[in-house]
Parts: sequence; C-alpha cells; structure tokens
Amino acid sequence: MRAQALVAVAFAAALSLVGCSSGAPAATSPAATAATSAPAGGAGGEVGVFTWWADGSEKVGLQALETLFKEKYPNNTFVNLAVAGGAGTNAKAKLAADLVNGNPPDSFQGHAGAELQDYIRADQIVAVNEVIDGLGGSSVFPQSLLDLLTVQGSIYSVPSNIHRANVVWTNPEVLKKASITAEPADIDAWLADMAKLKAAGVSTPLTIGGTWTQVQLFETVLIADLGVDGYIALFKEGADWGSDGVKKAVAHYAKLLGYANTASDGDDWPGAIDAVINGKAAYNVMGDWAVAEFAAKNKKDGVDYMYFPVPGTDGVFDFLADSFTLPKGAKNAAGSKDWLNLIGSAEGQKAFNLAKGSIPARTDVPATDFPPYQQSAMEAFKSDKIAPSIAHGAAVSQAWNSDISTAISKFYASKDQATLVADLVAAGTKNLA
Repeated sequence: MRAQALVAVAFAAALSLVGCSSGAPAATSPAATAATSAPAGGAGGEVGVFTWWADGSEKVGLQALETLFKEKYPNNTFVNLAVAGGAGTNAKAKLAADLVNGNPPDSFQGHAGAELQDYIRADQIVAVNEVIDGLGGSSVFPQSLLDLLTVQGSIYSVPSNIHRANVVWTNPEVLKKASITAEPADIDAWLADMAKLKAAGVSTPLTIGGTWTQVQLFETVLIADLGVDGYIALFKEGADWGSDGVKKAVAHYAKLLGYANTASDGDDWPGAIDAVINGKAAYNVMGDWAVAEFAAKNKKDGVDYMYFPVPGTDGVFDFLADSFTLPKGAKNAAGSKDWLNLIGSAEGQKAFNLAKGSIPARTDVPATDFPPYQQSAMEAFKSDKIAPSIAHGAAVSQAWNSDISTAISKFYASKDQATLVADLVAAGTKNLA
C-alpha cells in the first residue's frame, strides 16, 4: 500500500539524521517518570514474552534479560514464549495467528520501522509513551530513533538494541591460504578474492543459511551497487526495481551464490557462522549478533576472526533494531510494562547487548563497557550513512518482505536473473500501489 511505502521512506529519512544528531538531551518530566515507576518487586503474575530468540547468541541475550528480570521483579514469573527461526520467519506466523485469535502474549518482539505498521493498523498493539517517558525519553534515546517509533504522536514499542546487518565475518587463517591480506574495495574485488580461495583449495568461500539470510545478503549487494540514496529510492513511490543498477546487483548476487554452500530454507544463521569459526569457510555476511557466537566459542577478535563492511558499503550502516510491544488485550499488561521498563533500562540494555553482540539504543550506556566490535559499531552508527534493512523489517512491511523473500527463494533454485528482476518489480509495484 502507498501508506506503507511512505512510512518506509519516512523511516529511512529519519535514520539519515541519526549520524548528524547533536545528541542534545531533552528534559524528562519527573511526573512522567513517577507515572511509570514499577511497584517494588513488580506487578506479579506470569509475563509471557514472545520472541524468536531461541538459538545461539540471541538465546544467550534473552537468558541474560530473564535473569535480570527475575532479580528486579521477583513477584513476576517470566514465561519464555520463544519460537525458533532466525529473523522471526516462523515466529511471526504463529504470532499472527495468536493475535487474530485474541490470544496475545504479554509482550512480543518486533523490528523497529515499517514492520510495526502492520500491527498498528490492525489495532493489535497499544501506545507506550508513558513507558518511554519514564525511561528518560529523548534524554537517553536519540530523538531521531524515537521519531522512527512514533506514529501520529504515539510510540508503540521500546527499543532494546541496534544492529548492523552489512558485516562480513571472516577467518584470517582461511584467508592466508590464498594470501589475502586486504579488505576488498567492492563486490568485483570480493569475487576475485573468492576465486583465489577456490584456487587455493577452499571449497566454500562464502556461507549462507535459509532464505532470510539470503535476503540480507542481497540487500547488502543492492546497497553496494546502488549506493545509499539509490537503495532508499527503491522504497519510494516511482521506484525502479528494473533499473540497470538492480540488474547489476542481481548479477553480482548470482556470482556470490556460485561460491556459497548449498543451503536449505530451514538452515539458520549459527551454522553458517560456525563454518567460518571452524575454518571450513572464509566469509559469512551476518548481522552483528554473530559476534557473540565467536565469543561463545572463545574466539579472539582480531586473532581468530575479523570483520569489515560488505565490500562497497564502507561508511554505510545497514540498520535494524529489535523492540518490544504492549499488545492490546494482554492478560498481564502491568507485568508487560515491568518487562518494557527492564529492556529499556540502562542496566537491561547493557546486559542484553553484551550477550547478543548488538549496541544499546540508549546513549547513556558507556562504550567502554563493551568489547572492540561493539565500540566500533557505536562509532559507526554515529558517523555512517544509515540504510534500513529489508530482511529485518526496517525498510518494508511484512507483506513486501514476504514477496521479496519468495522471489529470492525462487531464484536460489532457478538462478534465473531475469525472473528475479521481474519478481522484484512486481513486488515493488504491488506494495507501492
């Protein structure tokens, strides 16, 4: 729908302000803070929290929050409603059914940006302005980020983190086999390095997982070949998904898949990263939740693994953010607010992001509390141009994401470039109408 497209455009435009924001804090009303202060020990009762954090570092991050929630709100009983499946593919389907059937969880995970519009339009989530104000509002969250969460004056979710999607994770020992010592400047140079790896006996230069990981890889190639402005233009009225730039990105994407492993749609991201960790592959493009997977395997930053922006996207931050909602009709709305207050607090964001590999949405969590990768991501988020992620709901609605995912899945089987372009054009036309 045209309204969905306009939301995506507004989101992208607002994001572009993040890097140049003055960061000047706005005063927070003491009355607003008092209005949302939780009772000692919490509201009581079960608090069912629905996420797709069921594996890998995501699961570790959720466990860190659960532990802190039990400590801060001992009267409450945390109920983990996680459904496995990276990027929420499986979880969103179950959540949709639960919401339609009038059986909402007390809070559920969503991606900041266009994705939340589906729930707002369906009247399935309620505003949480008071919670945001009680947490400190624009004195602790960048105003530009709050703008992304605001629809007609109301905020509908509490952000827990910020992720970067355009990161290449690599094993330096594998690169040594082909005498690769420098980061490639663009996609063509990266493909040349993969050819060197193949010639040196590395059977899998690049790893992928199921469809959502392929969509994420493809969006980074679009950014590399179109540039930020050209990429963002794809989500505006009049977008040209059949342009020479998109065709170039599709051709590059097809060549990248030629160096990748064979993947099934159910394959999730940890296996693709583990192949790099274990020295079976050279590269994987994954969000920075991957850093916690390396840490869990006791791998050292700069020694056992390295990372850099997808070639051609240096100076670009492919953005997504997880956030949590208050569903309409939640059985324990007061307990849900306890949860939202925890994940939006400085203590909660530190515990969660240290475990997950992301960076806090709050600006008052010291960077020095985090390891090198996250410190570099904090700096990049302040200075880089921002591009909204397709795969993770920042740029497009769930319906449009589904259409793109279907096209990417079909392409993985057929490798028909002309058909992929035609499918992307059709998806854009349908969702921008």
